[in-house]
Amino acid sequence: MSFYSYKNANPGCCPGTISGNALDGLDEKVCIQVQRVYDSCLQQQQLTNVDVTVTSYAQVVTTGCGCNADAEEVPPTSTPVPPITFESCRSSSMDVDISNLSVERLCDRPCFARVRGTLQIPIDILFTDSRCTEYIGKGIVTVNRDVLLAVPDDSIVPFNLEGMASAVCVAGSYQGNNVFRLTVCVTVVLKVLARVEILVPSYGFCTIPPCEEFADSVCDEFFSLPLFPPATLCDNDNFGNQGIPLSAAGGSSCCNNCANACRTCGTCGSR
Repeated sequence: MSFYSYKNANPGCCPGTISGNALDGLDEKVCIQVQRVYDSCLQQQQLTNVDVTVTSYAQVVTTGCGCNADAEEVPPTSTPVPPITFESCRSSSMDVDISNLSVERLCDRPCFARVRGTLQIPIDILFTDSRCTEYIGKGIVTVNRDVLLAVPDDSIVPFNLEGMASAVCVAGSYQGNNVFRLTVCVTVVLKVLARVEILVPSYGFCTIPPCEEFADSVCDEFFSLPLFPPATLCDNDNFGNQGIPLSAAGGSSCCNNCANACRTCGTCGSR
């Protein structure tokens, strides 16, 4: 089972929402090594008429059918035959390379710097040829960024800048010579990071539960029901005869006093 499986017998030892006092169970301070984010920023932009050159491509083969269909990339058995029809494209990875990186500290804004760089976002372009054969091509969308970020002072352990990005195409067309002209929605996040050691409070080590094997357990929902029916089927505020079970109250009394909180009049009190 997992940390979050209803079969887990030790929910108090699992990560998740804290109920009660968050200080209960804290028994030590732990030094952990992490990537600390000193600053970050997000930019979203629509790029229009961006020319992207396909540097390599593969053929898409669909195996199976229905819900079990699976698309696989295989070496192409032939080159695409024009005309080429654009289908879609999206980024193939969130990680991006930053080139021409420049960090210029600002005299009039202490702790801030002008950060400039060129980000290369890898994308997959899906297209078909005149034979309806489907291909997927690899390309790069290049964006330039010029932003302000808070950067820490110099230290023995240096900070670094990383970027992550996501891109999806809303339109595209084939221009020839392996070039597609695209309209792309781009989201870019820039982060100032440093590997540091931080002292944090700890609840101790995680208790790892055993894995739950996948199975079509059709009886699980039935087995999760309580063994016996609840003692009181109406709450006391809505039920005139306080604390009296439905079966002892009679159908008409239940339906008059319990209104819609219980069953309909046809079944109320007939348990």
